[in-house]
Amino acid sequence: MSKKYLLGLVLCLVSVLSWGGMFPIMAPALKIIDPFYFTLFRYGSVAIIFTILLLIIEGKEAFNTEGHAFKIWLLGTFAFAGFSFLVFLGQKIAGSSGAIIASVMMAIQPLLGVLVTWIYKGVKPTIMSLLSMVIAAVGVFMVVTKGDVSVLFSNQNSIFALMLILLGALCWVIYTTGGNDFPDWSILRYSTLTSIYGVGSVIIILIFATIFGLLKLPTINQIIGVKTALFYMISFAGVIAVFAWNMGNRIIKPINGILFMNLVPIISFVITIINGYQVTMFELLGVTITILALVLNNLYNRYASKKKIN
Repeated sequence: MSKKYLLGLVLCLVSVLSWGGMFPIMAPALKIIDPFYFTLFRYGSVAIIFTILLLIIEGKEAFNTEGHAFKIWLLGTFAFAGFSFLVFLGQKIAGSSGAIIASVMMAIQPLLGVLVTWIYKGVKPTIMSLLSMVIAAVGVFMVVTKGDVSVLFSNQNSIFALMLILLGALCWVIYTTGGNDFPDWSILRYSTLTSIYGVGSVIIILIFATIFGLLKLPTINQIIGVKTALFYMISFAGVIAVFAWNMGNRIIKPINGILFMNLVPIISFVITIINGYQVTMFELLGVTITILALVLNNLYNRYASKKKIN
């Protein structure tokens, strides 16, 4: 194994470790501040950091959208408004098990990517991919219900939370897939411009929501109360994780890098348990089944690719 390939593995590991800790760390923060203004503080800071880096590294000309302003705005809105608003609102509604549910839904993003590619580019999924989606759905169902199907009927919040998180995960998949439409742009340029336009959407949404009384401006005490979570989400789960993930995948290739996403729910699971959450056997089995579905799909894709080459 070359040193460069090893570096790629380490970079991908750094990313999933950061993302795995994201949901447990957000759990107490969501009790203090709403996910909407938290999103503004988080991604507003990330956008500023990206802007400074792009200006220094690539210069002012890199901020030219080259006629793609609408697409950049749309993709940025999906990623930096849709993803964060929906996922963390869903986590908050789900309550104590929200961190685990959210992390599991993040892990099935590769399967959501198959659907997006099918719709966006007309590439039909294989039978194995469709089967993996069904198996993963069974695993998610077990995590949400904890073995008690009546939860779906007695607690409508569980279904609503799951749908929000699923839509949020889909937003990120769309954003990631859209990045392929800009092959001549650097990762930094795509990340910077989409974050700027996406945060613009966040600001507009917050202004209207606040004016109409749907949201309230957070107090200084609330902001101070989530300062640790903000620091983590901006630095480790934001700038560092995104750059490490993109760079790592360039080195070891996405088909290898995507396997690391299976670690996200495991890391969240461990941290949540350490924090005192009483995990059930059904939740543990559900996470295992979901991860197994993802691994099998990845292994099949590897096999199919090698067979096509030969």
